[in-house]
Amino acid sequence: MLTLEQEKWIAHLSDENKIIIVPFDPTAEEKFQKVKQRINDSIGREVPVEHRGATSLGISGQDEIDVYIPIPSARFNSLVDPLKNIFGEPKSLYPLERARFVTEENGKHIDVFLINEEHDGWKNAVKFEEYLRSHPEALEKYRQLKEDGNGLSVREYYRRKTEFINEILSEV
Repeated sequence: MLTLEQEKWIAHLSDENKIIIVPFDPTAEEKFQKVKQRINDSIGREVPVEHRGATSLGISGQDEIDVYIPIPSARFNSLVDPLKNIFGEPKSLYPLERARFVTEENGKHIDVFLINEEHDGWKNAVKFEEYLRSHPEALEKYRQLKEDGNGLSVREYYRRKTEFINEILSEV
């Protein structure tokens, strides 16, 4: 089941572009560490930089690494410009919620998210991944869902993925 807000978001996704899922990249952590170092060198080591998503879980995914910088909303705006200096203009910006920057490391696509740690979307993402890490059977179902999504439209893939996430979150 999807919320109205989720339905609206999914409706804007492509029904023509296809999702490509690739096997887990064993070099993902090493590549994450290099991006984390660039961030720490620029904005300081006190700012948390987290490896999230499929590569952090050790499962198949969309051939990208997700890097998150969770910070309080009061610091959000002060970090957008320093991140622009590293990664260029954000590909998307939702004020005081999240900004997505794109880079690459050794040919691997990297999404860097500045994220408001107080936002429900972030809190739910953390709950979801913690649940998967402590419930191997759920992680296996998630891996299978992702692999079964290979070749689906972007819209259908994210519909299935979001429904699965909502199902897990209803259990926590």
